[in-house]
Amino acid sequence: MNVWKNTMAVFGAAVVCLGTQTGMAQADGRGFLPYSNADSVARGAQVYEENCASCHGARLEGEENWRQPGADGRLPAPPHDPSGHTWHHSDMVLFRLTKFGPAALVGKGYESNMPGFDGILSDLEIAEVLAYIKSTWPQDIIEAHNARN
Repeated sequence: MNVWKNTMAVFGAAVVCLGTQTGMAQADGRGFLPYSNADSVARGAQVYEENCASCHGARLEGEENWRQPGADGRLPAPPHDPSGHTWHHSDMVLFRLTKFGPAALVGKGYESNMPGFDGILSDLEIAEVLAYIKSTWPQDIIEAHNARN
C-alpha cells in the first residue's frame, strides 16, 4: 500500500508541476482536468477523434446496449456524454482507466475491449482528452463531477 501512496504522491506532484505550465492544475477543488482551457480542450478533441471515437462515438454516444455484455462477454464502449457514467468517476480514476485500461484496474481476470494508452498517449494527452469530454457536459453534470474530486 505504501508503494501505491508513494506513486500517487509523485504523480500528484508531477501534475501540479506540469499543470502550472499547461493549465492542468485547478486550485479551486475542481480536479486537475483542464476543461476550461480552450487550447487543451481543442487538443483533446483531436486526440479523442484519432484514438477514442471509433469505439466511444464521434459525439461521445458510446456503443448501443453498452450496459449489456456482447457476444464476447465484454461490455460495449460506454458513452461519455451525460447519459453515461464517466462523470461518476473522479479525475484520477478516469486518468488511470484511460492510461492503464479497465482490466488492469479491476483485476481478477476482468476483460475489456478498451486498451490502456500507456506508451501510446502522453499523460498530458490523456488529461486533455478527458478535459475535452468534460467540457461537453452541461454545468450541472460538471458540478457533480467536480464534487467527486
